[in-house]
Amino acid sequence: MIRVFGCGAVALVLLTSGCGQQSAPDTRASDESAVRDADTQWSKAAMANDLDGTVSYYTDDASLLPPNAPIATGKQAIRAVWSSMLNPDVTVSWQVNKADVARSGELAYVMGTYQIAAKNPQGKPQEDHGKMVEVWKKQADGKWKTVADIFNSDLPAPQASR
Repeated sequence: MIRVFGCGAVALVLLTSGCGQQSAPDTRASDESAVRDADTQWSKAAMANDLDGTVSYYTDDASLLPPNAPIATGKQAIRAVWSSMLNPDVTVSWQVNKADVARSGELAYVMGTYQIAAKNPQGKPQEDHGKMVEVWKKQADGKWKTVADIFNSDLPAPQASR
């Protein structure tokens, strides 16, 4: 009888101690603000043609999905894509229109628009604009970095010559 009562008391203590635990605080608003701030700084780095700064916003195993090109995975491949875009004849910028953070606080995504102004090989101005999506992941140090990045143009695809 004492053994049954002892087991029941232990079970009751374990059950009630679990019920009294507080859930983790909801940090989505501050996380969203942190992601938006990081994204704004990232866009400024790209506008300044800062290749190292631009690539620093990616995790080591991130993937960049540029238009009309293969997926670039890892910082070395991502650096190669960005190095072709960041130069004095090109201006790259983007703005976030929507951001959302998972309740877990581990992942977030942003959607927005981008603009690219460049000179073609003949020196004539060219412009592109389109949409983008970035997936951000909170790192062990609490900073947010991009794990997936995709952008594509709103302009019609060029017609194939016949």
